[in-house]
Amino acid sequence: MPEISTVPEPLAMTNSVNGQSVDPPYLHVLIAGGLGGSIADFIMHSVDTVKTRLQGQPFPPKYENMFHAYRTILREEGVTRGLYSGIGPAMTGSIPGTTIYFGTYEFVKRTCIEKGIPDSVCHLAAGAIGDLAASVIYVPSEVLKTRMQLQGRYNNPNFTSGYNYKNSLHALRMIVKYDGFRALYNGFRATILRDVPFSALQFAFYEKLKKVSLDGRSNKSKPLSLPIEIGIGALAGGAAGAITTPLDVMKTLLQTQVKTPTQSKKGVPHKYYTGIVDGLIWNYRQEGIKGLFRGIGPRVFWTALQSGGMFVIYEQVLLLIEEMNSIDSLSYS
Repeated sequence: MPEISTVPEPLAMTNSVNGQSVDPPYLHVLIAGGLGGSIADFIMHSVDTVKTRLQGQPFPPKYENMFHAYRTILREEGVTRGLYSGIGPAMTGSIPGTTIYFGTYEFVKRTCIEKGIPDSVCHLAAGAIGDLAASVIYVPSEVLKTRMQLQGRYNNPNFTSGYNYKNSLHALRMIVKYDGFRALYNGFRATILRDVPFSALQFAFYEKLKKVSLDGRSNKSKPLSLPIEIGIGALAGGAAGAITTPLDVMKTLLQTQVKTPTQSKKGVPHKYYTGIVDGLIWNYRQEGIKGLFRGIGPRVFWTALQSGGMFVIYEQVLLLIEEMNSIDSLSYS
């Protein structure tokens, strides 16, 4: 295992051949992207569960804030069936989804740069198109994951929810049986509306912060240190996550609502949203700006750490593959 001290250029780890930079093979990109994205998603899943509970809880709210929700879920429901509820469908969608995402991102980015399009435009376009390509896979898994997160423990007495699933497979069968296959794509437009700008902003911020950091140094050819690289990725992901929080709130509500309005314990009817704009307007009228930014704390925390971890793991896996290939080449020479 190579010593991890520095990280190469973001999302463009290159070798030098005759003084020219060479992009990594697409197979390496797919492997590193799938591992980087899925490992980061797994590590941060408990924070995502807390964010989902804060956004999807009925009125009046059960959880006061991120830390109160984390402590309460851990105490009442435990780790595996509470904080890590929905991890199965999350990983089922994350591994192929991030693999497709990074592969598409690299292809679009390289194609745009070859055509002379400005780098910032290339990063924005590649991030957006990459997310669109992966959405066909990750949106159904997101629906299952979100419903399992809101349900928590089977027959959970500690949280009010419209669901009662034994496990992920049971949830899948019940959703298709009673709501139809299209229910697996509930909130699809809201998810796309959230994730496409998030991905575009995330990569644009990351590349810009990277450039600014390198421009401020005397030796611009030397890679940034690992802590700085993680910090840049975290700042880019956190900023993009904060800006897109209202869309994330609506994504959660649209994916988890039931067709028949129910009553909470306090007798307050649940709103059935007919679309993204309807949900944004209703939440703003009921709770103001606070209603649009429910769960912003754990969302920013999650996107910051997930992005920082994803970028670094991606680059380090590419580095490891390159060094393993170099060793193999030397052994056969």
